This record gives sequence, structure tokens and C-alpha cells, in this order.
Amino acid sequence: MEHRPGLDPAVADIRRAVRAALAGVTGTVIVGLSGGADSLALTAAVAFEAPKAGIAATAVVVDHGLQGGSADVAARAAQQANALGLQARVVRVDVGDDGGPEAAARTARRAALHQAARDAGASAILLAHTLDDQAETVLLGLARGAGATSLAGMAPAREEDGVVWLRPLLSVRRDTTQAACTAEGLGSWQDPHNADRRFTRVRVRADVLPVLERELGPGVAEALARTADQLREDADAFAAMIDETIEDIVEHVEAGIAVSVPALAANPPALRHRIIRHVVASEFGESLTRAQTLEVARLVTDWSGQGPIDLPACRARRVGRRIEFTAS
Repeated sequence: MEHRPGLDPAVADIRRAVRAALAGVTGTVIVGLSGGADSLALTAAVAFEAPKAGIAATAVVVDHGLQGGSADVAARAAQQANALGLQARVVRVDVGDDGGPEAAARTARRAALHQAARDAGASAILLAHTLDDQAETVLLGLARGAGATSLAGMAPAREEDGVVWLRPLLSVRRDTTQAACTAEGLGSWQDPHNADRRFTRVRVRADVLPVLERELGPGVAEALARTADQLREDADAFAAMIDETIEDIVEHVEAGIAVSVPALAANPPALRHRIIRHVVASEFGESLTRAQTLEVARLVTDWSGQGPIDLPACRARRVGRRIEFTAS
């Protein structure tokens, strides 16, 4: 518990979350800063906590160039980071159109932050997603009929390509970051896209979650975040089980990979389906839908001589006691 006289509770909550996230981190970290309340509150907390932990921190502001005046917004965010005691730099990116504007901007932003981490020799990148962002992610996954892995939402820590992505604020509500900025005299930027109802996430934030809170009672966002935590534990456990068994049940074939039918049949459906998805994702870089997964599983459980199944980037067929996945 914080014992600093007069320390605002919101500031204390965020510093405590950042302190926990930085435990065990060494060297240099990158903070993703947009100038919004969430990332600004995170940056302020990192500026306070990192030096005490012997960690060098740098703020990186990604300018997507999607709105008029974005360069000015980015420059102001960098100036605020400097005033807080962090070196900051602005990175301008070109945003494509794959997957829609939100997904394309996210892809460009992550690539820029990852490159900045590599350039700085940083071991971690800190992002400012909050509990509210987590709840919205779970609701969107439910609406799409996504599986447990998607419903597990965002992980507090995840290593990718040698860099750990940290999200210290997943247990912190959005109004707490806003209160922290007010308490510290930080003027945050209000992204117009956060009020643009063309975006599904905005409608979830502005309409769906408030209706659920009103009709079902308070605590819906927290409950959704807890659901993500529980499902992530399950997903991690399944992933560990697959890693332990996968080498014993697969073998390489010409232009692809084969999986043992008896081994798949011996596993419960949940694990069988995950193995099928894992094989296609790792070998061909594609994600299967549930319908596609079930069709492949029928080659194991309901085999009646049916022919090959066309899948993204590959084809599955039963050959004797094996399911062969070959490039299409």
C-alpha cells in the first residue's frame, strides 16, 4: 500500500501496477505513447518507477498520419514525455488497408514499436490497454463466436520475437487513468476515432457495455476481464499439453506434415481440435475456422472414405492411419 502523503489514489494504483510489471525486467524498456489518457498515465508512472528499478525507459510516439494535425498531436505527446523525464521520439508510419483501418493501424503501430525496441536494445514494450479494453475485446470475441484463445483477450505479458510486450494496466479502469492525468496536471488528447461510431469497438464501448451494466448490474466489465484471465489459463495449459505431445504424433511428408489418426482419436475433442489448428497454423501460417476444424476432425472420428478437404494454404486428406496436410 502506498504511504506517500497526499498521493492521489488513482496515481498510486497506476504506479503500483507498473511497479509489479517491471519486477524482473532489466535494461531498457519502450513505452508506447499516443497522448491519450491511458498511455499518458502509463508514461508518467513509468517515468517515476523505472529509475527506482534501475531501468532505462524511452517513450515512442507513433504518428499514423490518419488525421489532420496528427504530427502536432505526436509532437505534444513527446514533449509531455520529456517533461516527465523520459526521452521520447516520434515515428511516422504508413498505414495499409489490410483488415480494415483499425487492424491496419494496429499492425503498423506494433511493427514500429518492435523496431524501436530492437534499435534501442530494449527487452520490453509497455502498452496502455486497460481493463475496459480487455472487456471490449472479450465482448467482440463473443459476438464473433470466437474460441477460447480469442476470448482469453490480451495477456499481461507475452514474448514475441525476443521482446516482451507488457500491459500493466489490464486491472485498471479507464476512469482511473483519466483521474491520474487530472491529478498530475497532464492534459490528455481525445482521439476523435474513439467517438466514431463507424468502428465496432466504439459502439461496444458507448452502447453495449453501458446497457449490460444498466440491465445486469455493475461489475460487467470486471467479470468479462476475469473470464479472459480464466480462459487464458486454460489456453496456456492446452498449449503446454500440445507442446509436450506434438513431436510424438506428427511426421513430415512431402510438401507438408502428417498427424497420427490413433493419437488424435485418443484425445478429447478439445485437445484434438487444438492440435489440428496448431498443425495448420505452425506449418502453413493460417488459422482454421471451427467449421474447417470439425471437417478435418471427421477424417478421424467419422471416416467413410470422404475425399480431401481444401483449407487455407493447404489440403487435408486421410491416408491410412495418418491425416496428411499438404500445401495447396
